[in-house]
Amino acid sequence: MEKSEENSIIMEIRAGTGGEEAALFCKDLFRMYSKYALAKGWKFQILDENQTELGGFKQLILKIEGENVLSKMKYEGGVHRVQRIPKTEKSNRLHTSTASVAVLQIPTPTQIKLNPSDLRMDFFKSSGPGGQYVNKRQTAIRITHIPSGMVVSSQTSRNLEENKKSALSILKARLFEKEKTEAESEIEEERKTQIGKAMRAEKIRTYNFPQDRITDHRVKKSWHNIEKIMAGNLDPLINKLQKTLP
Repeated sequence: MEKSEENSIIMEIRAGTGGEEAALFCKDLFRMYSKYALAKGWKFQILDENQTELGGFKQLILKIEGENVLSKMKYEGGVHRVQRIPKTEKSNRLHTSTASVAVLQIPTPTQIKLNPSDLRMDFFKSSGPGGQYVNKRQTAIRITHIPSGMVVSSQTSRNLEENKKSALSILKARLFEKEKTEAESEIEEERKTQIGKAMRAEKIRTYNFPQDRITDHRVKKSWHNIEKIMAGNLDPLINKLQKTLP
């Protein structure tokens, strides 16, 4: 593996079941990963986001760069489940919500080449929570990869070229993941449940706040002091996953 592949990833965090609470959980996961990245001396950049009125995220896409980032973060891909009493809950009931995380390897320039004639680019005004426009100029971009039908967008910057660069990074990572998944499926059909999109469909971890416990279901192990882990202290979990999983 080339060094450039190992040291940069795209991470996509999306709200699943649970409405606004799932979006708030996405924000908590982003905080956990960003603090972990800072502790490791990694750089991270928000490439695209879809924020809710209460400050949560329906979707958040990050680029993370740093030493050994892929080998440490690749096991975070999957469905994350949270059990807690939401701030929005008035009757003190415990809710279960989910968020999905995808970790995509960023390809080198030789691994994915885009033909400009295969891309359709649409420009629009950036919008914030609630749909209001936050930029009067058309600096947001949506790119459609015509052969695959894949659509990506970016609107975090007020600069069109920066948003275009971010959107292309997301597109290349997704296309590379698609190619890898298809190739591996052809070679080893029985591994379909362990790779690519199928891997993300599995519930990998539960965050139980009332019991102050995080459980990773793949290694059947639990850790306590949930607030410390959510503040970026992920090494105990990641070290266990690296030693146990292939």
